Amino acid sequence: MGNILEYCRPTFVRVVKKKSTEGFQSYPYMVSLISAMIWIYYASLKSNEYLLITINSFGCVTETIYIAIFIAYAPKQVKMPTLRLVILLNFGGFCLILLVSHYFLKGAKRLEVLGWLCDAFAVGVFAAPLSIMKKVIQTKSVEFMPFYLSFFLTLSAVMWFFYGFLMKDLFVAVPNTLGFLFGVAQMSLYAVYKNYKKKLPAVAEVLEPQLQELSEHIVDVVKLSAMVCPHELISAVMVNINMGTEKVEVENEVIKEEITKV
Repeated sequence: MGNILEYCRPTFVRVVKKKSTEGFQSYPYMVSLISAMIWIYYASLKSNEYLLITINSFGCVTETIYIAIFIAYAPKQVKMPTLRLVILLNFGGFCLILLVSHYFLKGAKRLEVLGWLCDAFAVGVFAAPLSIMKKVIQTKSVEFMPFYLSFFLTLSAVMWFFYGFLMKDLFVAVPNTLGFLFGVAQMSLYAVYKNYKKKLPAVAEVLEPQLQELSEHIVDVVKLSAMVCPHELISAVMVNINMGTEKVEVENEVIKEEITKV
């Protein structure tokens, strides 16, 4: 149940509907895929670990589908780098681990090394969404940090911790402790910024540049008129200036009303 919840990704419903990956990143899904692959290899070397094998097999299938969807809807400049990284990490990386562990590690040592690798990638799965936390803090927006991904990862971490604890498998229990902490940090950040709205500038700050520019314009026109215009022309100029002032005041009132509505 833990990983079934973890592999639920409502984000991709949005991607398919909008036919765009927008600002989402592919790293969490690639790391999840190689993590599931290594867990299958680790579990295959132990006895009675059918749960780890079946659930991570399900994870491999779903993550592969998610990555395929991401590549299909990603912008052109993102498609090829993502595809190269998938080949390098998920194919090349796993093959390297498989060959080294098979030919250079034997017995309990192989299982121990694979256990540590599983832990490292498990922590990577939980930490992968952290890559966008900096962007959330900078933009004050959680638009591209999916809450449900963090939520399901946290819930999965809790479940797998108790599974590892009950099975007395520290390689399963330990990384999920960190996973829980990472998940809580991500959800806390989401809670802080989910309703954040950029503060609108004060009315005075909006209107002050216009009023300053208008006053300078009036002074310049009056000075010029005094030098080159007769009294009748000066009067006409002042009438036009007053009309312009009234127009600006009307526009300022509109701006005030719009800001009040927001």
